[in-house]
Amino acid sequence: MPGFEIFGDEERKEVQDVLDTGVLFRYGFDQERKGHWKAKAFEAELSKLTEAQHCHLCSSGTAALSIALAACGVGAGDEVIVPPFTFVATIEAVLGAGAVPVFAEIDETLCLNPDAVNAVITPRTKAVLPVHMCGSMAGIDEIKALCEQKQLVLIEDACQALGGSLNGKALGTFGQMGCFSFDPVKTITCGEGGAVVTDDKELYTIAESYADHGHDHIGSDRGLESHPILGTNFRISELNAAVGLAQLRKMDYILKKQRAHKKALKDAMSQFPEISFRRIPDEKGDTATFLSFFLPDESKARKIAGELGSAGVDACFYWYDNNWHYIRQWDHLKKLKSAARLSIALLENCPDYENINLPQSDQIMSRTISMLIKLSWTEDELGQRIERIVEVISKG
Repeated sequence: MPGFEIFGDEERKEVQDVLDTGVLFRYGFDQERKGHWKAKAFEAELSKLTEAQHCHLCSSGTAALSIALAACGVGAGDEVIVPPFTFVATIEAVLGAGAVPVFAEIDETLCLNPDAVNAVITPRTKAVLPVHMCGSMAGIDEIKALCEQKQLVLIEDACQALGGSLNGKALGTFGQMGCFSFDPVKTITCGEGGAVVTDDKELYTIAESYADHGHDHIGSDRGLESHPILGTNFRISELNAAVGLAQLRKMDYILKKQRAHKKALKDAMSQFPEISFRRIPDEKGDTATFLSFFLPDESKARKIAGELGSAGVDACFYWYDNNWHYIRQWDHLKKLKSAARLSIALLENCPDYENINLPQSDQIMSRTISMLIKLSWTEDELGQRIERIVEVISKG
């Protein structure tokens, strides 16, 4: 990870196909595009990969989340249960829908704790939005069962987990809709891009319309299309889709390489009794983009994280202090600071985000370090990295 490490002739060919036609827009211009439909091809291949019935490509993972929320009817005043460990875009999408993010504790999967989700359900709860963080999965089967029992919408943020699965079923396909991201640091990249997947034809129809100003995409004349709903512009360009299409075709290689590199690191670190590893409900379905592990306490985790960096072991993340991925540093959210007044501020069920207490999540995140797994490491580079890690932990 990420896919930009292996840009090559495949990506250049797909982009050149688009440039040769002069058609950068994903809709229309049928004759001019000479049979090249990169977004449509990407959607078909992603549907095949995930075994989802329908896929819609869009401009970003954030757009995908916004589309899914809208298509599933999540709107003004609805409560959406979310984790405190995620990229902040998950929360921004909920706020953008006019809905209320309600935080529940995580567990040692680094994802939502199903029991904690159950504890914060209220009559206003409309949806649960688990995030499959750092390439591995939440206990999504348990969360799905809870949502079915409580008649709640389940939308999966699988933006960091393309290619992952639980018991053979692709992450992103357990709920009503699943969301993926293809930004510069995802498993595969379009530069900017995202997608929603679903098995529900009606939700798909709403999603593709909402993402394109409400166009119904019926017929071959865009100017004559109807607009059954209001929407917005979350379209992807053919250029971005072309890059992503080439990347998607490299998924098997990417996953194989990541899993081999992660196994080598984890095997070397398993000799240390003070280290334990993130709980992964299905090891076979782990995309292996990160190796996440726990130290006994916060002080030890801080010490090891700092020493790894000093030893030249790059791309090690101590999320507890991270500005964008853990709620502890989200001062803008806690104060609801935005460019303009947020609709949530008008709601009587607006939480007091400045005084949120998530002790279980804090206890887990304060002990967690995650190492990015790179595709580009040579055998020698991987060996040197392992030597440095072992040296640091041995002295720690």
